[in-house]
Amino acid sequence: MAQVTLKDIVKKFGKTEVVHGISLDIADKEFVVLVGPSGCGKSTVLRMVAGLEKITSGSVSIGDRTVNDVAPKDRDVAMVFQNYALYPHMNVFNNMSFGLRLSKTPKSEILERVNEAATILGMEDLLHRKPHQLSGGQRQRVAMGRAMVRKPSVFLFDEPLSNLDAKLRTQMRTEIKRLHQKVQSTIIYVTHDQVEAMTLADRIVVMRNGTIEQVGQPMELFQNPANTFVAGFIGSPPMNLVAARIVKADDALVVRLNDRLSVAIPEKAGMTIREETDVVMGLRTEDFTVDNGNGNFPEEWKLDGTVEVVEPLGGETHMHMNFKGVTFIAKSEGRKIFHAGQQLRMAMNLNHLHLFDADTTHSIY
Repeated sequence: MAQVTLKDIVKKFGKTEVVHGISLDIADKEFVVLVGPSGCGKSTVLRMVAGLEKITSGSVSIGDRTVNDVAPKDRDVAMVFQNYALYPHMNVFNNMSFGLRLSKTPKSEILERVNEAATILGMEDLLHRKPHQLSGGQRQRVAMGRAMVRKPSVFLFDEPLSNLDAKLRTQMRTEIKRLHQKVQSTIIYVTHDQVEAMTLADRIVVMRNGTIEQVGQPMELFQNPANTFVAGFIGSPPMNLVAARIVKADDALVVRLNDRLSVAIPEKAGMTIREETDVVMGLRTEDFTVDNGNGNFPEEWKLDGTVEVVEPLGGETHMHMNFKGVTFIAKSEGRKIFHAGQQLRMAMNLNHLHLFDADTTHSIY
């Protein structure tokens, strides 16, 4: 079993504390992604699991063994770095087998393991090439293969795709997901790219300033963010977040965005929000649609707005729209043509409305 348990992990560099008592349980064969902005501590956490950074306090366990004082080579983990760290004078076969040769693995087993990894990664024809003869994606595959041949209990990936172009990143995301399905090992993956996190993870750990903001499955974080940071970080484009105030109008609570624009709050079981509360209103770009008059939404959920900026992406179009002085981003099907200055009637799906406390930033609705 290769479950990984972090308990009250703290990391200090001198007097500066950069990781503040993180606890996390990662199940055997689970793919967990640590995501957050640069400097949030995600790579430091990964390096502490690998043994490359000393833990200031707390404990790391792999399986049923606490590994705080275990050397990196004895932790049964393999790490894939952002830079490929390949030996330029060695061919692919020798790069992949280097660790096995150091540990005096029998030659027949080395050959078997390297060929097996090369087959999984589609590199059978590249084993005799040197790194300078490979593309960026191929070099990354070699780095992954070098980790795979060790057959570790836990794979650690530290932003492995950030040096690749957009097309290769998409391709390699698929390769990494396929790899997990084939080798069925525990994977801890670090990235600052929320698209990578959403597409790869069984569970996402959102980090900020050395702490964990929220842990959950990708769609759980997308649909039920715990606070404004998670709401704005997960999703592309990010959730629309606008400062507002809860007021009473015609015996019902509404979200007042400014003197000219208020939004209805659908009744919800267990709703505890009160009037005269400062909030941040959140609504995903997907929840703004051009009104086609089909009656899917009540009239009070519809707004007239002006298109200010159009961002056509082919499969979808993003529109920055002004509704009575408040700007939202709306997402539309890509084949529809819009232009700046166009007047549109939009329907809001307020069943997916989010409200966050303005002071704590935590979700209250």
